[in-house]
Amino acid sequence: MDLDDPWEDDPHQHDHSIREQEWTKISDSFTNSGYREGIIAGKEASLQEGFDDGFASVGAPLGRQLGLLRGTASALLSYLSSSSHEMDNNISNASSSALEEARTISAALADIRLSDIAPRDLEAEEHAREHLQDQMSDEPSLPAIGEMEERKKMEQLEDMLNQLTAGSAIAPDRTVQDVAKLTERLDLLARSIGLNFSV
Repeated sequence: MDLDDPWEDDPHQHDHSIREQEWTKISDSFTNSGYREGIIAGKEASLQEGFDDGFASVGAPLGRQLGLLRGTASALLSYLSSSSHEMDNNISNASSSALEEARTISAALADIRLSDIAPRDLEAEEHAREHLQDQMSDEPSLPAIGEMEERKKMEQLEDMLNQLTAGSAIAPDRTVQDVAKLTERLDLLARSIGLNFSV
């Protein structure tokens, strides 16, 4: 075998080289897969932890408060509109205006969404924007539909359904200050008819 001849290779060396290349390729593939799985697991753990924290500190307390207000308003409305209550008060102007106030408060509370009164999560919004940008750069032919856009579509659908059932115009977005004012009005209404409780 002539060492200077490029056409003559040692067949054992060639087999060894192919095995090394295959081993390197398989090893890299496992390393990359493990790395990706680790990143995904880390993101999922952080995501779950973030959800748990947000739900415990924001979602549950606000949802509970809004539910209590709606329930109280509904109970007052039911009490004021019951026929026994109307007979007792001979349908006075005061009870008629109290009934109208209860309807107004109840309708306003029904228009409030948790997303209207929850504080904005700027970190989540930034992450969603980054995710949309990544999605657009990976597959520009796909329409960019993110979680925020889906939520907005769902809220628009809710608005349309509310408009059909209530026959009213679309209510403006409510704020925390609106909830505080409605709470105060509900408390005043309850006291005006002789009920003493705090919402």
